[in-house]
Amino acid sequence: MIVVDTNVVVAAVFGRDLSVLRHDGFWLAPPLWRSEFRSAIAGMMRNLGMPSGEAIEGYRQAERLVDDSIRPRTERIVDLVSTSACSAYDLEFVALAEELGVLLITNDRQLLETFPSIAVRPAEFVGSAPA
Repeated sequence: MIVVDTNVVVAAVFGRDLSVLRHDGFWLAPPLWRSEFRSAIAGMMRNLGMPSGEAIEGYRQAERLVDDSIRPRTERIVDLVSTSACSAYDLEFVALAEELGVLLITNDRQLLETFPSIAVRPAEFVGSAPA
């Protein structure tokens, strides 16, 4: 079980990078991931000409990958806001990972630098996780 940042979900669905999924198939994220994912597909539609059908299918695939039934506690997010420069949006992922005692897999440089004990790059996770 791991918490995945939206950038990892986008890479799995559209970049076809399934390496993290092969190492841990139980992905959690705060419900916010849905809006972030929609924003990413909007950008791909506008900037890369992705057809709407492909965008919708990608969203459906992502929904099958991510469990967002557990929400991080607001109190913890507020605590994290007071001690870091990260956005409250990003801190939802951190708070969820902390509360569950699992890693946060992300490519977000600020999260990786600010929370090195919990935030891990996908390549590092894949390299350290048992197959």
